Amino acid sequence: MASGRVVHTADRTIGSRQLAALLPPEVLARPGYRALAEAVRTLILDGRVPLHVRLPAERELAEAVGASRATVTAAYDLLRESGYLHSRRGSGTFTELPAGHAPVGAHALVPDDDGIDLAIAAMGAPEGVLGEALAWAAPRLAEVARTPGYRPYGLPELRAAVADRYTRRGLPTRPDQILVTAGAQQALVLALGLLCRVGDRVMTENPTYANALDAVRHARLRTAAVAVSDRGWDMELAESALRQTEPRAAYVVPDFHNPTGSLMPVEDRQRLLAATRRAGTWLIVDETISEIALDVPRPAPLASLGSRGGADHVLTIGSLSKTHWGGLRVGWIRAGAQLITELTAVRVASDMTGSLLDQLVAIRLLADLDQGLPARLAQLRDQRSALVTALQQYTPEWRWQLPPGGLSLWVDLGEPVSSALAERAGAAGVHIGRGARFGVDPGTFEHRLRIPYTLPAARLEEGVRRLAAAFHEGVPLSPAVDRPHWVA
Repeated sequence: MASGRVVHTADRTIGSRQLAALLPPEVLARPGYRALAEAVRTLILDGRVPLHVRLPAERELAEAVGASRATVTAAYDLLRESGYLHSRRGSGTFTELPAGHAPVGAHALVPDDDGIDLAIAAMGAPEGVLGEALAWAAPRLAEVARTPGYRPYGLPELRAAVADRYTRRGLPTRPDQILVTAGAQQALVLALGLLCRVGDRVMTENPTYANALDAVRHARLRTAAVAVSDRGWDMELAESALRQTEPRAAYVVPDFHNPTGSLMPVEDRQRLLAATRRAGTWLIVDETISEIALDVPRPAPLASLGSRGGADHVLTIGSLSKTHWGGLRVGWIRAGAQLITELTAVRVASDMTGSLLDQLVAIRLLADLDQGLPARLAQLRDQRSALVTALQQYTPEWRWQLPPGGLSLWVDLGEPVSSALAERAGAAGVHIGRGARFGVDPGTFEHRLRIPYTLPAARLEEGVRRLAAAFHEGVPLSPAVDRPHWVA
């Protein structure tokens, strides 16, 4: 498999050496034209070579890969015939996707039916925990109800509790550095709304959290994509992208990345902090999944790695959606106190305040998190094992890397049929997050599915069984993309 590098596309051009560095070693060892064409096609589908990028001239690439010009010419011709390249006289040869390959239509919410929901990477609330927290919150709600009820910054007790948790995790934090939000998604929308203007560039990972991409697009921002593979991040090229494009903001999920499950190494975190600071780029760090550490210690907050004054450009987002319950709409932003004040002004313009009942419940849940989390993680480990066992039994041809934490597997189907499979599986009562939903460029990651292990083992086994039946049906799956599904 090729490395996880991504191409910087400020000028929408990839050099011959850059492209050669992305190719698998076996292609470079024996560069036949079919193998070369297939490798380039895979890079396009996997998002490591973005769409509408000009490829190097045939002679230049031939020299870089150690092939004849005739070999590269034949590979380009094959890619043109299959719809992955097009040439413009006097301009060059550009990447694209075949007709009908890009998704169309509005995002569809997962039906509220009795099907098996593998589109949402989140669990139900821990048994009994919400009830206990509600009982604890009830008398306190009576006290809060005597006030007007508008707390745009969030309840002071909750701000203090969130700040204390950051401090205990190695990032000294004051309550005035916390804004309580209605979940992490609102936190991201507020951050983008304050920091960016229409047309600004935002660096994101590719693939990345689908709803974050929606927020970027809704804000009419341009993306600069940096690939994340099963092997993680290529910081050399991320640094290059930051240096050359100077994006206004960068959005990253360093802890058990959604959807790949990768964990960013400490040295890469330090390089990212330094590079974003040099570029004058606000760094928005989504740590919503950071507590879901299954095989490794829980990572420290990324901002804690900055030297004194070296992380003041970092906004850290978190929530209780993955540790407790998505129906409890409590999230937060951790940033400098002045920035928190400015973010709160943006928040008031949209919804004035959050639910105080939810926030009271959250105070108790945070206080008990360290006691309740081990059982939650043990349950996820068991369910992850159940999902792996089912995949090995029913779809042995699929491939994946076991993540050290997080809530899902990023499964390689071996062929670009993810959307067609999602459509066929939906008819069989299984709702699934198709790979293209997580890509910056429409139609990429069509060979991938994100499969969460957040359901009970029996439901996971049945869901995989139905997926496998849909995949192995006698009628071949079409690579054309259907409408996308909403995922979390």
